[in-house]
Amino acid sequence: MADPRDAAICKLLHKIVCALVDRPEFVVIKTHAEEEGATFTIGAHPDDTGKLIGKQGRNARSIRTLLGAAGMKLHRRYAIDITEEPLQ
Repeated sequence: MADPRDAAICKLLHKIVCALVDRPEFVVIKTHAEEEGATFTIGAHPDDTGKLIGKQGRNARSIRTLLGAAGMKLHRRYAIDITEEPLQ
């Protein structure tokens, strides 16, 4: 059962990811709800995957920090998984 708080976090994540990539129309985020939180799987155009990860993983780490801070407020745990291939 999906938590309504996860939908708000997914919208936030989508806005952040779309701001980072060159081709936002290819961004797909899938949510896997768990008991204590959710895992978001992010798929983007193969040319944009590096932009999501950033140099030495800085962008990915920053996104994880933002999700962690939002999760603390909502009493949920959030994780992201960036895939190389685009999601359907």
